[in-house]
Amino acid sequence: MKQWSMKATLLMLLAMLYTINGEDPYRFFDWNVTYGDIYPLGVKQQGILINGQFPGPQIDSVTNDNVIVSIYNNLDEPFLITWNGIQQRRNSWQDGVYGTNCPIPPGQNFTYILQVKDQIGSFFYFPSLGMHRAAGGFGGITISSRPRIPVPFPPPAGDFTILAGDWFKQNHTDLKAILDGGHDLPFPDGLLINGRGSNGFTFNVDQGKTYRLRISNVGLTTSINFRIQGHKMLLVETEGTHTLQNTYSSLDIHLGQSYSVLITADQPPANYYMVVSTRFTSQVLSATSILRYSNSGGSFPAPPPGGPTIQIDWSLNQARSIRQNLTASGPRPNPQGSYHYGMVNFTRTIRLANSAPIINGKQRYAVNSVSFIPADTPLKIADYFKISGVFSLGTISDSPNGGGGYLQTSVMAADFRAFAEIVFENSEDTVQSWHIDGHFFFVVGMDGGPWSEASRTSYNLRDGISRSTVQVYPRSWTALYVPLDNVGMWNIRSQNWARQYLGQQFYLRVYSPVNSWRDEYPIPKNAITCGRASGRKTRPL
Repeated sequence: MKQWSMKATLLMLLAMLYTINGEDPYRFFDWNVTYGDIYPLGVKQQGILINGQFPGPQIDSVTNDNVIVSIYNNLDEPFLITWNGIQQRRNSWQDGVYGTNCPIPPGQNFTYILQVKDQIGSFFYFPSLGMHRAAGGFGGITISSRPRIPVPFPPPAGDFTILAGDWFKQNHTDLKAILDGGHDLPFPDGLLINGRGSNGFTFNVDQGKTYRLRISNVGLTTSINFRIQGHKMLLVETEGTHTLQNTYSSLDIHLGQSYSVLITADQPPANYYMVVSTRFTSQVLSATSILRYSNSGGSFPAPPPGGPTIQIDWSLNQARSIRQNLTASGPRPNPQGSYHYGMVNFTRTIRLANSAPIINGKQRYAVNSVSFIPADTPLKIADYFKISGVFSLGTISDSPNGGGGYLQTSVMAADFRAFAEIVFENSEDTVQSWHIDGHFFFVVGMDGGPWSEASRTSYNLRDGISRSTVQVYPRSWTALYVPLDNVGMWNIRSQNWARQYLGQQFYLRVYSPVNSWRDEYPIPKNAITCGRASGRKTRPL
């Protein structure tokens, strides 16, 4: 916040009362959320703006910073923001999804109190209610390493955030009505790069210098491929993990995923196309931005380069090549490889199969045959106040049952500090993208065909990439090792937002019997209560 005011003083007091580590710096953000006219594909739409911006303002932070975001909801409907990939250590109260938080009512304010504890890397935030994500309200998050922590590449000359993804010309309310009517969304109308269509955005570089690009797929339904004409990309980070520094001509980025690459402006001075295009779609959409050398004459050397379209094996092989840099430091000085996940015995196997059932004559999506329906009270709030009848543990099984789909508020129980093997199984003909809130995981394997216990012989137990969002290819499986080291109520969801909205999600309740702040922060004093918890008090000030 640029100037001190009574509001800033109150926010700082709130942060201190919350007892986050006071030794770490505070960063304050004041966001006004409104509707506004946007024209990303040349058609007027109702967008969701933050401080008048589409995309929203970027959050730049450093490991362990306390990030205080005060949101004023000036929409005519409730609103929430979630922080994709931010782990919310001991603090699912701040996760910003309906299973943990009551929405911010129209005309009211709520202050998120986050700490980017033991994290580095590239992430993004977005609105989590309904189909708000289709109207904007998203923005980038960067977490830099602390000054004394070594980074495995020289400081770049510049750092650019690229938020790319598919886009629809219909307003978010119209898309929601389509889904509520029991239908899937139509094919997207186009792709955007930082909120603009083709050639609407320019990245200026100086010849001979190296730049960091943080690229996220913020779309609703489609995987994308990213490439830069005439330039190679050195992959250095994936959702908070330093990677082996492999070079790629193009990079597949699935829904909800984030990558950092280094590019060097080592070509003749000119303008070069930066291209995103859809993957695994019968119709290929693309959009371009411009990489402009400062000493260029404004010419383009050739048309935009083509990229892969429906090739699954190509993408699978690329995914397997993305691995941890074991010798690099993460958010702490010790090497990333010092955590030997492959030597930990998993205590539980959870197999999760997606499906697309028709329920009551309408299209739904499900996990292990259960299509999630929201409760009338956020699950975390109901759990805290011990309100019965909101949800039941065990309402989703640990493995597929092969049955038809049914509606349920599905919550799975898990023990704090368990170490789980989670296998996503995809028998459909479309790519799936899965996210687990509150945790990182190690991608130990992915392959075509059905998964079996024999599949474990192919696992990478040494340097599998650690991240929070992973793809599952058509008629394939992806296996993860997941340390369940964060107490709370955590959303496991499809990053395809239509599938998520229509039920392809559930909640994992990671529970510790010890009522201690060491394991979980108490309910925030400013928590909004709603549903069956309306009128209940949180904690005394």
